[in-house]
Amino acid sequence: MDVLENYTGHVDPEGPAARRTLDALTITKISVGPMDNNAYLLVCRSTNEALLIDAANDYERLSDLFGHIPNRPRLRTIVTTHQHADHWQALGALAGAHGANTVAHELDASVLPVPPDVLVEHGDTINVGEVPLSIIHLRGHTPGSIAVLYEDPSGHPHLFTGDSLFPGGVGKTTSADNFASLINDVEDRLFAVLPDDTWFYPGHGDDSTLGKERPALAEWRARGW
Repeated sequence: MDVLENYTGHVDPEGPAARRTLDALTITKISVGPMDNNAYLLVCRSTNEALLIDAANDYERLSDLFGHIPNRPRLRTIVTTHQHADHWQALGALAGAHGANTVAHELDASVLPVPPDVLVEHGDTINVGEVPLSIIHLRGHTPGSIAVLYEDPSGHPHLFTGDSLFPGGVGKTTSADNFASLINDVEDRLFAVLPDDTWFYPGHGDDSTLGKERPALAEWRARGW
């Protein structure tokens, strides 16, 4: 698989993956499946252990991210950000092929095709190799939607938001109460505590930063979506 090293936050369906290299880990983004789902492979540079966020689709393409050389990354963990089926079509196959632990929030776990090995809650920490990642529960898109945060000690934070936050608004909700829950959590648990240079990686489409989106928060709340 072709992997571009000039990371911009944009990848094309069926196109090359894109890799961002940080001091402690690499982040590789790829678009898979008919709904242009983003999947993110995080690899600890010290241990070569890997964590995948959303085994959304295209088992073969996701497998190609690891390569075929002897020192390829070892997939230890697969995190599912929420229960919607477009985010877990390759979960069972990848977990089975690699013996990876699966991670999800308890409130979304019963819908997944593979019972999670690890159930997480708001404030929990998981690891990819030696790199800690924080779990943020964002209620509203689904009951158990989560985001995954890496606070880079030598750079800005990196936030994987699933379908809870996109450039231009929060994720889809099915009621006014669910929207209120999601916009409140996004404001209180993301924008209120993380800096403007936090780079976020959504479940579909291009990346953005909290600073770029922050001026529109009041508009999102007023329009109700």
